[in-house]
Amino acid sequence: MKGGVTATAVRARAVRLGPKSVAALVLVSAVGVVGFGWPLLADSGSGLTAHARDAPWLFAALLPLLVGVVAATIAESGLGAKAVAMLGVLAAVGAALRPLGAGTAGLEPMFFLMVLAGRVLGPGFGFVLGSVTMFASALLTGGVGPWMPFQMLSMGWVAMGAGLLPGPERLRGRAELALLALYGALSALAYGTVMNLYGWTIVPGLGSGVSFRPGDPLHENLVRFLAYCMATSLGWDLGRAAITVVLTALAGAVVLKALRRATRRAAFEAPVAFDSSGPDGRAGRSGSSAAPDGEPSGEVRHTSE
Repeated sequence: MKGGVTATAVRARAVRLGPKSVAALVLVSAVGVVGFGWPLLADSGSGLTAHARDAPWLFAALLPLLVGVVAATIAESGLGAKAVAMLGVLAAVGAALRPLGAGTAGLEPMFFLMVLAGRVLGPGFGFVLGSVTMFASALLTGGVGPWMPFQMLSMGWVAMGAGLLPGPERLRGRAELALLALYGALSALAYGTVMNLYGWTIVPGLGSGVSFRPGDPLHENLVRFLAYCMATSLGWDLGRAAITVVLTALAGAVVLKALRRATRRAAFEAPVAFDSSGPDGRAGRSGSSAAPDGEPSGEVRHTSE
């Protein structure tokens, strides 16, 4: 190109996680693990319905921690209005997808989008996206209840896990789709299992071999819990896993391409630097400026490359 200007392509890259973002994610995940698991360690004097009353406290703790994840990510990665806009669009699409399969054998197409978005945009962005999407879908469908903060955490973990999968820069094509389909199936089963852990501990005693018994040894309760999952929700979880695999196989390549194109254009972490590579040695100006002969006079290079 005239003037020695070269074009540098901007690759789609996951939003970077810094130490503050990691600390915030670890903290919010620890709160979630305690919120889900403490009834298993409760003594026999604990009421079976006590777990339902911790939802407002978990929700109160979750919201500022989510804000902390976003603030830490913005501070360390330079996220701006474009990232917030993409978060809002993806959350709206995910919330709109959820009712499409509601009540039909566990078919929830939103899992497919959360997995692919987490893969492209990274674990921190994915966790916030999953949580916000579940919150928005609960408002949209009227599914607000004590289970909502637990759903937000679980979906956040699903999208975050997709962002932690190996080979984000190298793995492409069928191999990547196979990896995402496998992860989508496993995460769909895991989501149902984790949400069962919340529901199982607040259901009044059924007098059966799968009932939760506070104060019993942990291994005995876990055996009953597995039996409970197989008897009550396995069919729904398999349906959720199947639709995630099918959608990933059919539309995964197109959606991944669209997400990566949008990420490149947004260039979340790509401040512009300039090289004085013009023939007269003058420093180049902004990317939209031009030399006197109408050609750009500097090399525009994104630091994320």
